Amino acid sequence: MRKCTAALWRTSRAAALKTHPKPRPLSSAAPPPNAQVTVLPNKIRVATESTPGHFSSVGLYIDAGARYETSHTSGVSHFLDRMAFKSTGTRSDEQMSSDIHSLGGQIMCSSSRESIMYQSSHAHKGTPLALSLIADTVLNPSFKLEELEAQRDAAYYELREITSKPDMILPEIIHGVAYNNQGLGNPMLCPEDRIPAMNAGLLSYGMSEWYKPERMVVAGAGMPHEELVELTDKFFSSLKPSTTAASATQSAQSRPNNSVNVPPHLLSPSSPGVAKSLTRAASYLFPHSSPVAPSVVPKSPTSTYTGGHKFIHDPSQELNHLYVAFEGLGIHDDDVYTLATMQVLLGGGGSFSAGGPGKGMYSRLYTNILNHYPQIDHCASFHHIYTDSSLFGLFASFLPAGSGLSGGNTPSQILPHLVHQLSLLVYMDVPRDELQRAKNQLTSSLMMALESRAVEVEDLGRQILVHNRKVPVTEMTDKINAVTLEDVKRVAARIFSPDSGSRPTVVCMGHEDVGDWGPVFTKYGLAGA
Repeated sequence: MRKCTAALWRTSRAAALKTHPKPRPLSSAAPPPNAQVTVLPNKIRVATESTPGHFSSVGLYIDAGARYETSHTSGVSHFLDRMAFKSTGTRSDEQMSSDIHSLGGQIMCSSSRESIMYQSSHAHKGTPLALSLIADTVLNPSFKLEELEAQRDAAYYELREITSKPDMILPEIIHGVAYNNQGLGNPMLCPEDRIPAMNAGLLSYGMSEWYKPERMVVAGAGMPHEELVELTDKFFSSLKPSTTAASATQSAQSRPNNSVNVPPHLLSPSSPGVAKSLTRAASYLFPHSSPVAPSVVPKSPTSTYTGGHKFIHDPSQELNHLYVAFEGLGIHDDDVYTLATMQVLLGGGGSFSAGGPGKGMYSRLYTNILNHYPQIDHCASFHHIYTDSSLFGLFASFLPAGSGLSGGNTPSQILPHLVHQLSLLVYMDVPRDELQRAKNQLTSSLMMALESRAVEVEDLGRQILVHNRKVPVTEMTDKINAVTLEDVKRVAARIFSPDSGSRPTVVCMGHEDVGDWGPVFTKYGLAGA
């Protein structure tokens, strides 16, 4: 099991003064371009970034995933993920395994709500083989009956395991409630009643609908741009664009890009999500979630946030779990950096996982909740971000009063504490040093993520897929540094206040339900039911 996130990298240097004796030059070459992008005749985009390193990474990023599924194709993305790097028309399962081992690196597939990606990290000389393996599993899958049957059995087991873990299944449930089980509310796991329907014909149909060159980006680092272009043309030139692809892509590329560009790992949830268990391949890489570009391929079906409430009665749970969310901002929104800063400012985590300064102990959920209420085992902010929407909110896991243990609470007793933390952002000024600390933490998390070659390549591929350009890290840090105290209050009011027109999503699992939750939001001046 593995999952990926994204990142960027950028460098610069100063010139020597002419008045001093001529020093030994550090470098005579100009700084490398931020990224090189080539569009092949069939509209597949190839992007590379020149960064030094001891190995290469290459990946294929596709505008596909659970969001695009209908009642007929529900579960297909999950099974395409599980069936990656199996038998193909040119390789047996044994030959595929042998080639993967000879690659000597890491190769994987990962599906999410808005993308499916195939990615490899390997020695420099392994790039042709790696891209050949990716192309083979995408263009020539066999979907043999015995391999499908094995993956059906594995999917049943996976579904049971994830359903038994609240921290993994509740993010799925809250998406379903928030988006009325459509679009972004579609399950990333194949529903149990759909597992027997996963056959070669259905998977092939899903690939024919989604795996089109105008919906694809091949990204790499560690190889010359011309080499990756030639390899992509060699392995993917047989793909033909759809009839509307040319005009849609040209329109997207000619239009000035004034949208904000954010690597989604900046906005990732503080808690683990079910997508960590959705991926199936040869190795484990890094967490990720991937947005797509509506300007290239329109969303279908379009997700509409509805909000709502759901209670999962499970008295066998050791803890009660309470989630509160509002619809946030899509990745193109100008206020997305402010919302990312707000998530870091709220912070939180486990009651024993803070560590020391710099690890979250000064975040609001630690100082205002975890440090005062020992019965709360975990409390954190989360932000699941997508192209045109997101879920922003808080969750808490705590000892239940119904368990008979001393010091337990009901969800109705914990809910006001979570709602209060959101209301403070709307009605109270954030201290300047607290805001600066949050911005510093957000910036440092970005910079540290840049050290990973695999994250760098994934970020490159996803940004080209979404924005059609690579965004320099300096542009991102400048946006973070520009967030002001007034921005925080304004964006908080835009999302949580009664004037926002929004509606909360409340999900509770455990011994007791949350009760009449609407008046709690009204009491604290937030948008209610």
